[in-house]
Amino acid sequence: MPFVETTIEVDADARKVYELAKDQERFPEFMPDVESVVILARDGNRMTTRWKTLVEEAPIEWTEEDVFDDDRLRVDYRLIEGDLDVFEGTWTFTNGEAGKTLVRLGVEYDFGVPTLAESIGPTLHKKVRENSEMMLVALKREAESTTSS
Repeated sequence: MPFVETTIEVDADARKVYELAKDQERFPEFMPDVESVVILARDGNRMTTRWKTLVEEAPIEWTEEDVFDDDRLRVDYRLIEGDLDVFEGTWTFTNGEAGKTLVRLGVEYDFGVPTLAESIGPTLHKKVRENSEMMLVALKREAESTTSS
């Protein structure tokens, strides 16, 4: 199954960056391709959200479940419904040197249609990587701007 992993170093404390990543309703404020994130349900450390994003100006919507591990600074997410058969992964936030944080975002995905995956698989892989990088850069920018202000 295709997998993309992206990382970024953020000049902010890991706990702070993790808490920002948990505040998904705010993502449209600072992530350009995210139009909306609506919380559908909360149950302890679990949250169900409905996402609406743009990829190449095309709207993409899905519902996912996120599980937050506050002790390990980790978010596991998985698709509940949407256009792909599989869309799941993990965000991790690791304290580094001098108060910096290494953020790692992993995404595993699958169309569920082998012939379609063969024809547009490389393009989709590129788009998943670009979207992951965009999310990390936006998270970094937001975390660092609120740290310095």
